[in-house]
Amino acid sequence: MENTKESNLFCLVMAGGKGTRFWPESTSAKPKQYLSLTSEKSLLSETLTRFEKLVPADRRYIVTVKEQEALAKENSVDQVGDKGLIFEPAGRNTAPCILLSLAALIENGADENDIVMVVPSDHVIINHEKFRQTMSDASMVAATEDKIVIVGITPHCPHTGYGYIQKGSEAKKDVFDVAEFKEKPNLETAKEYLASGDYFWNAGMFVGKIKVFLEEFAEYAPEAFKQYNGLRSALNNDDELAAIYNQIPEDSIDYAIMEKSKRVSVVPALFDWNDLGSWDALEEVIEKKENNTITECRDYYVDNANGNIVFAPNKYVSLINVNDLIVVSNDKTVLVLPKKDSQKVKEIVNSLKSKESFNDLI
Repeated sequence: MENTKESNLFCLVMAGGKGTRFWPESTSAKPKQYLSLTSEKSLLSETLTRFEKLVPADRRYIVTVKEQEALAKENSVDQVGDKGLIFEPAGRNTAPCILLSLAALIENGADENDIVMVVPSDHVIINHEKFRQTMSDASMVAATEDKIVIVGITPHCPHTGYGYIQKGSEAKKDVFDVAEFKEKPNLETAKEYLASGDYFWNAGMFVGKIKVFLEEFAEYAPEAFKQYNGLRSALNNDDELAAIYNQIPEDSIDYAIMEKSKRVSVVPALFDWNDLGSWDALEEVIEKKENNTITECRDYYVDNANGNIVFAPNKYVSLINVNDLIVVSNDKTVLVLPKKDSQKVKEIVNSLKSKESFNDLI
């Protein structure tokens, strides 16, 4: 099987994250990927919807933790098959997550020459058609070149919150070798990356044959790979699976494989992209109302207020003489902070973890 006409396409959606920067809406009881922040569908459901017309429901998979089973089922009705949920015994970063998922796909009947598209569950992509085109193009490269293909996002600003991929030589039209992976840069370095035109944001989307992923695990992450056969045999035994899974190093797929492999290519995304890393990202994906980003509110009143972001389900919101604030209100919590400090929401969550009486808030 050397091309996508013969290889089956699978998608694997990683959905075990906690999304603490979207507190107080995102909590351990209902993390960000299960929230409806940009449409009536949850972010997870939107992610699965993007694969329609490209991957049939019975070849779409979600990998998450057991604690999120009910949420995952509720947010994927008719979007995955009967065996479409894979459960990690515990969250251990993306390398163990992907290795476990590959084992589950093979046990469920996938062939090692089949192609899997690995994506996060909590990103916003408006142009579904261009997304499918990009993933199809990446799949073709993965099938014919035996490469792991990363989808790179062309940067439009000097963002310091993303890892970067430096592109190397152009192997064929719009397919580049990877020269180097770069950690999240400081502002000056990010400006240099942007000006050079030689860098992509790393959005954590990977496409490759199952066998190529496994070969690269064996080559570059042998401590993880030696547990692969054990994972396959223990998929139906929770205790045994947990014991094996906990022996796998808690590494990211970037660190375990991508930064070391010589079989990685990058293709530029043809679609819009936002990773919704914090509340301030909403203003990039939601249409403004009177110069403010106001969503989920029952109604609102605005007087000389600009650049605010408001998320207050079923609330009436009034904004007078205030600018550039984030305002979030639910049944238990009110959050107000300057938009420029959106990343500090995580500090609130860390503070609450030390206060046992407030566990219901996180």
